[in-house]
Amino acid sequence: MSELNPVLEEHHHALQVCSRIREGLENDVELERIRAYINWFQTNYLEPHFEIEEKYIFPKLGYNVRVKRALANHRRIRKLLSCGCEDEKVLNLLEEELAAHIRFEERILFKEIRNRKELAEIEKQHHSISFSDEPWKDPFWA
Repeated sequence: MSELNPVLEEHHHALQVCSRIREGLENDVELERIRAYINWFQTNYLEPHFEIEEKYIFPKLGYNVRVKRALANHRRIRKLLSCGCEDEKVLNLLEEELAAHIRFEERILFKEIRNRKELAEIEKQHHSISFSDEPWKDPFWA
């Protein structure tokens, strides 16, 4: 399923963000710095990624229990992101929810995609998102 490589690459970057959140919390980085990075990542990469999944991937799988779970995961993650607070517990929960959601999609949900034409369309949509954290000027994880 090489057509899913762009999606998997985006997931890799999101897991990297999770790791950075953990590192920031473990190293007592100011919570507002971590939250600012999360907000930037959400706006520039996570929301476009979720929108593509919801528009191009999930409908191809049908409205089954696994898709319902993925949509519920998106709602929980968005709710944690909309908090806007710098609460350490919320940041921990956000990191855990996002990482668990990515693993669920990769290990369970995406294995249901079999049709090559559908895979090609998914690949095309995900090429519109190109991750680079170079514009981010506060690499607290470094």
